[in-house]
Amino acid sequence: MDKTLRSLLTEKQDLIIEKWCREIINTYPKETAKFLKEKRDEFANPIGNTISQGIEQTFTALIQESKENEVHLFLKDMIKVRAVQSFTASQAVSFVFLLKRIIREELGKVAEEERIAKALLDFETQIDQLALASFDIYSECRDKLAALKTMEIRNQTYRLLQQANLLTLRSDMEPEEPHSEPEPFRVNTKRKEVVT
Repeated sequence: MDKTLRSLLTEKQDLIIEKWCREIINTYPKETAKFLKEKRDEFANPIGNTISQGIEQTFTALIQESKENEVHLFLKDMIKVRAVQSFTASQAVSFVFLLKRIIREELGKVAEEERIAKALLDFETQIDQLALASFDIYSECRDKLAALKTMEIRNQTYRLLQQANLLTLRSDMEPEEPHSEPEPFRVNTKRKEVVT
């Protein structure tokens, strides 16, 4: 990164982070955004805390040109939070792109100087790459959530069938030690006669 641009971004770092945090919080519904802005305690407001820490660490890592893995690591917690909420993929990661506009606003006319403009374009390319990585992180989180939901439904179904005494062990399987996953089974479809 160009030294002059790094110096300018470091100088305006607190303002940029504050604005970015505000913009991210504004992507939430009004009542949620109000809560996230007002509560500063990390235990009363873990989402707000995750956002503020995540963006501060991400921005710092970007201007210090940290390794890509480190930058993604800081971003990951924010994406995880947004992946379990009612955001679409584009809404969940759109906050990364907000950083470009905020930086240009903060730099003002300086951003138009030839040397700074070229360095800024290179820096914005890094932000774009960060956004693409965010989509990957989001997809990975959603896949894990889907797998957990599927496993939970499978376990619930197994327990219900077990309680209804509608399971029999498959004859081609040897009984094993008990473990957390349900054993392979066959549903016993023969109804028991009920004496009245």
